[in-house]
Amino acid sequence: MYYKIGERIEEFEPDSFENIPFQYIAVIGSEEWIDSNRKFNMGIEWDISLDDITSTKAEVNIDSLTGTFSIPSRKNLSGLNHKFAFALDEKGVVFIDDEGFASRIIDNIARTKKYINPCLEKFLYDFLESIIHRDYQIIEKYDARLDAMEADILKGEADESIKDLSTIRNDLRDLRIHYAQLIDLSQELEENENEFFRENNERYFHLVCQRVQTLYDMTSSLSDYTTQIRDLYQTQLDLRQNRIMTVLTVITSIFMPLTLITGWYGMNFVYMPELQMKPAYPVVIAVSILIVVVSLVFFKHKKWL
Repeated sequence: MYYKIGERIEEFEPDSFENIPFQYIAVIGSEEWIDSNRKFNMGIEWDISLDDITSTKAEVNIDSLTGTFSIPSRKNLSGLNHKFAFALDEKGVVFIDDEGFASRIIDNIARTKKYINPCLEKFLYDFLESIIHRDYQIIEKYDARLDAMEADILKGEADESIKDLSTIRNDLRDLRIHYAQLIDLSQELEENENEFFRENNERYFHLVCQRVQTLYDMTSSLSDYTTQIRDLYQTQLDLRQNRIMTVLTVITSIFMPLTLITGWYGMNFVYMPELQMKPAYPVVIAVSILIVVVSLVFFKHKKWL
């Protein structure tokens, strides 16, 4: 599909790309690019395999700028990335996309955007902005989930929700890597090494870079937050185990003298006068109760219970 960059983004059917009086956008498949990339007159022979794309980046060539996009799915960050490539010069940009992801973004821009000063730079700004436009809400949701998880930990109810912490941490890591790559891409466009862009329009790429940098900082902060929550959970586990050990120690301390009494009078020596005394049994009971009460009072006073 081919689009004209005018007051609006509109489809058109080009006869040739030699002397088009306006800047254009093209979205083609990888096979079509291999068969007919020369018609765009970008002076490159680029055999791109979309399956081999692993990152978002841009590379400067003599007569063009080429690059790739690997964009995490916002519906499932741990799933497969959207992968496509691009090549551009001062006349326009060609997206090489077998999935249709780039086409959906362009169609949305065509429906919603109207340009006062149409230019390739403004379209690229809108394209990059469309990739990240919902990310603030996504990050806010992660922040809310982490806040709720922290509250559950403090209430001692986080055994189930803590299982999601590893997934959240991985998602944030993928987003942070994605933002770092977008920052590099935006900076490469802003440098304008081939002078494809008007100097006063380079600000669009600087603006995108600033927004992506903000998202990068937010995800980095949340990533640190996940570490704090994990440490808090471990601390709560340690406290819980310490409380259990304290209770066991108290119980052991209380029953130790009782065990001594039981063992002492269980020796069954013949000449143990207490065994022949009628009040011996109630006296032992009273002494045992006294030991338990005194021990409990002592532990309460020491705040061990």
